[in-house]
Amino acid sequence: MSLSRPKKLRDRGFTLIEVVVSIFVMTVGLMAAAVLAGSTMGITHASKFMSAAGILASEKLEDLNRWDVNDPQICIPTGNSSMGSLSQDLRATVTCPAGSSGTVNYYDDVFMGETGVTAAVTCPIANSCFTETVSGTGPSGVVYTTTYHAPSGIIASQNSSTAPTQATFHRRWVIESQPALNGTAVGGVRRITVQVTALDATVRPAVNFQMSLVRP
Repeated sequence: MSLSRPKKLRDRGFTLIEVVVSIFVMTVGLMAAAVLAGSTMGITHASKFMSAAGILASEKLEDLNRWDVNDPQICIPTGNSSMGSLSQDLRATVTCPAGSSGTVNYYDDVFMGETGVTAAVTCPIANSCFTETVSGTGPSGVVYTTTYHAPSGIIASQNSSTAPTQATFHRRWVIESQPALNGTAVGGVRRITVQVTALDATVRPAVNFQMSLVRP
């Protein structure tokens, strides 16, 4: 006696229910894979901005650390415990205890991008460059200083009164005199804190990076 299935059972194929279930399982799997791929791309995109924000925070701290203690960029007027803000764009006329005075912006915008021979702004030292433009205050208003980094290692800079198309990052900083450590004020030093925020609304999660240093 043959143990094989009857011919009718072997040839009947798949039922409609089996086909529907198979399609459903495959659809769920593809959707899960798409969601995972999208999430991975988003995290990678945000990581690039976070890395750039960390570099820009360190760059600004180095810039502020080079000023003399009695320069308006870094000094704290008599009667004040801090200058600057991390919650709003602050501009102030600062008079240092030693007598020097000046108008200081405690914020700026950073524009990052790439230029080439077909771009609206060409690189002055090569066919293409990585560019970083930082806003500042000059005698006649806002000045945008662009630094060009060529692949060859050559660096050049230009000033302009016209802003690039769109800012990439916004920086704010605050300078505190005798900052508190574990609830106790530390005399003879000041703490500088820089906050960098990515302005690209497509970056999720939003990038908001903060870094500090302590100096005399």
